[in-house]
Amino acid sequence: MTAVASILSRVVGDQDPDAVERPSQGNHKETAVAHYATHPSVVVQTTPEACTARTEAAVLTAISERTTIPVPRLLGSGRRGEEGYLVTEYVAGDDLHERFAALDDASQRRLARRFGRALGELHASFAFGTAGPVTVDETGTLTATGPDPADFFEQYAREGVGALPHAFDSLRPDIESALADHQPVSGTARYFPWDLRPGNALVDGDELAAILDWGQPLAAHPALAVATVQHLVATWYAEDPSTLRRAVRAGYESVRPLPDVSVADRVAAIVCSAVDSAGTVTRPRYPELTGDDAVAVHREWLAEWLCGR
Repeated sequence: MTAVASILSRVVGDQDPDAVERPSQGNHKETAVAHYATHPSVVVQTTPEACTARTEAAVLTAISERTTIPVPRLLGSGRRGEEGYLVTEYVAGDDLHERFAALDDASQRRLARRFGRALGELHASFAFGTAGPVTVDETGTLTATGPDPADFFEQYAREGVGALPHAFDSLRPDIESALADHQPVSGTARYFPWDLRPGNALVDGDELAAILDWGQPLAAHPALAVATVQHLVATWYAEDPSTLRRAVRAGYESVRPLPDVSVADRVAAIVCSAVDSAGTVTRPRYPELTGDDAVAVHREWLAEWLCGR
């Protein structure tokens, strides 16, 4: 019996699926979609470590209970040997990354506002004593396990700068100077959805159907999260992102006051999204830019905040 078949038998029962798809799903999980004739389709995700799946299952459950953010319903989770797994409902919809640029202005603004509201709800619902990686403690409580928010910002930004390829070397002194100007600010660490973006969302028509992929959760000062979500939702897709940035901000402010977002927060958001976990420069816009074109856009975004410093 395959791993997926074994997990399905635990969660769904003895009914065999009619088909199993294996879509690409990032670098940290293996994903399978099981389709049935007389049962709703389900998604099976396996992780190399059981604690990883346990944490994501707890995050999904908490988001579903505490917020209005649409997430797939968790059907089951557990461990199989050293690996972990979670099974969720299958949510039908179109990849928002592929749809977003083609939507009309009003639809884009509405969706950007929804992302902002989602971030505001996460910050209103999840507070942590420290920043850094979030895991589940022995009581089942989501807990941050890293340093204070200021030290986490320094570590997070330093790792981002270290990952930049040589094509960014001419900007490196200004980037490092801007990050060094980051002033520690008071405030409780909040949930940091570092990958909250259209590429992890599904839409039904032009309405948000689900936000996916809540793995590797972090906590940070809310300003870093605001800068990151504005960058990934607005700047990533629009030649002039000002309107979409305002929409993200308005969505957030419909839930809670907006934190002060510094230039250092903006620069860290760009730097830490410019290179993926495999060390490859990420591909902005849609249709996606690659190679030198992608590097040029990331450099333009950095220049917007570094210019005149």
